[in-house]
Amino acid sequence: MEEVKAYIESGILELYVLGDVTPQERAEVEAMASKHPAIKAELDEIEKSLELYAEANAVEPSEGQRDRILNSLLTNFADDRNFPSIEVKKVDNVVPFDRPKQSNFYKYAFAASLALLLVSIAALISVYRDLQQSNTLVASLQTQSQHFTNRVNFMDHELSIFRDPSFKMLKLKGTPKSPASVLMVAWSPVKRKVMIDMGNASMPANDQAHQYQLWALVGGKPVDLGVFDADTTSKEMKEMKSTALADAFAVTLEPRGGSSSPTMSEMVVVGKF
Repeated sequence: MEEVKAYIESGILELYVLGDVTPQERAEVEAMASKHPAIKAELDEIEKSLELYAEANAVEPSEGQRDRILNSLLTNFADDRNFPSIEVKKVDNVVPFDRPKQSNFYKYAFAASLALLLVSIAALISVYRDLQQSNTLVASLQTQSQHFTNRVNFMDHELSIFRDPSFKMLKLKGTPKSPASVLMVAWSPVKRKVMIDMGNASMPANDQAHQYQLWALVGGKPVDLGVFDADTTSKEMKEMKSTALADAFAVTLEPRGGSSSPTMSEMVVVGKF
């Protein structure tokens, strides 16, 4: 049905009725009309409209003008010896043609409609682009707002740790294996919380096969506090496993997932209270 509707709205049917089509187009219209009743009905409606238009606008010539036309015809016929003489009878009325001569009205109307359609499409494309740009801007502002909110929440969380008197701050310094390494640990024995400051950490990047593992030394024995990666893009305080006791903290480089006991030769930083 969409194909039939589009074919009717193309303007080809009006041109067919007016006789302003090529033989190929005429054959196509007739084929479509025989195949689709809707197109045949539309053709009948167009023809009926044109007939009504012709009847409404038909002009009967004056008596003198009609005589001049007939006399001119008689003169032309008399000059042609190939035609026998014909007796012309005077008629009282001129019967109008059923169909008017070809008119450019539908051509102009179709061209104007096409121009208006193109202008409308261009306007819609412009509006769509403006809308897309607005949506992109809104999304960008929302992302920035969310990032700012997360940053504020992170800073507020950090400040709450530094303001909490139950937290002890310990700076783990580099070992001979990695002298430049530094890691800050915040530990609250009362709350049994251990946090590491990833934003200020300075440690060599670990590969995919290894991770850093934090240890608490309790009575000379190492206690696993979890693993982490040396992510230089992270600025957060990372919470590790809890402990209520610790004499010192240390970090070693272990196989990914951690080890049951620290590899002492891979110790990177260490710090005591």
